[in-house]
Amino acid sequence: MKQSEIRELSTAELQEKLGVIKKQYADLKLAHAIQPLENPIQLRTTRRTVARLATELTKRELQ
Repeated sequence: MKQSEIRELSTAELQEKLGVIKKQYADLKLAHAIQPLENPIQLRTTRRTVARLATELTKRELQ
């Protein structure tokens, strides 16, 4: 998810997306622990998306 897409979301949508993507990341990590993923780069991109969403939420709280 691109930063420009994240900025367009409302705060409620950001929180919802963050919960969904955190769960997706946990599922990917579990699947990777059991058997290596076909595309392990998914872990990195998902983790970075979580960070982008969390950063945007924190930025909005501080304003």
